[in-house]
Amino acid sequence: MSSEREEPLAALPEDWQCALAVVAHPDDLEYGAAAAVATWTGRGKRVVYALVTRGEAGIDGIGPAECAAIREAEQRASAAAVGVSDVRFLDHRDGVIEEGTALRRDLAAVLREVRPELVLTINHHDSWGGTSWNTPDHRAVGRSLLDAVGDAGNRWIFPEQLGEGGLEPWGGTRWVAVAASPYATHATEVGDPAIERAVASLAEHRAYITGLSGDDPVAYARSIVTRGVEMAAGRFGGRRCVSYQVYTP
Repeated sequence: MSSEREEPLAALPEDWQCALAVVAHPDDLEYGAAAAVATWTGRGKRVVYALVTRGEAGIDGIGPAECAAIREAEQRASAAAVGVSDVRFLDHRDGVIEEGTALRRDLAAVLREVRPELVLTINHHDSWGGTSWNTPDHRAVGRSLLDAVGDAGNRWIFPEQLGEGGLEPWGGTRWVAVAASPYATHATEVGDPAIERAVASLAEHRAYITGLSGDDPVAYARSIVTRGVEMAAGRFGGRRCVSYQVYTP
């Protein structure tokens, strides 16, 4: 009998018009999900990015204030490369994001503002599979986001956001797609144009890539993106894809 990881992936539904992508740091979406974003925006869908931090603790040789400004600029350029112009920062502290009510409140607010049918994030599990431990920021954001999707639809949770706050409850999220999950269930096929835009998107994180690896940003990005879209192809009819674990709220 095949294991869960060997079973074929279903196609992620496409009958939606608005997605909200929520991650902890600048660059998180670019390590695997940007090719799907480029595919969606190329089909006329609206995608909004919400970054919980500005990534100010991400480059060892650059202090937090300077680093935050650099990484925000890189993220905006990166988003533009895949057709996203609406990029929001929630200003929690990089590296020490706390899972809980304060984060859920901020996430519920952006969900109520954007009103997405699809929510995209990255792996919130303890590991990436095997013994590769995930970071606390990724775990905190993903788990709080799953809770916030429910919170956003309940008018008695964070009611101060309603009425004079100008928002309304939002219970219309149909799927939460978790990219880079070791428990993938669905995928989006991505072609050459979307892959090239994803390479350009990751390469915009020049200061981060240089600080992390010292490699040429474009060569580094091409290696990461190409490998990423080929990883699950065997479970998706041989088609290059972005894979996700999908929850249905």
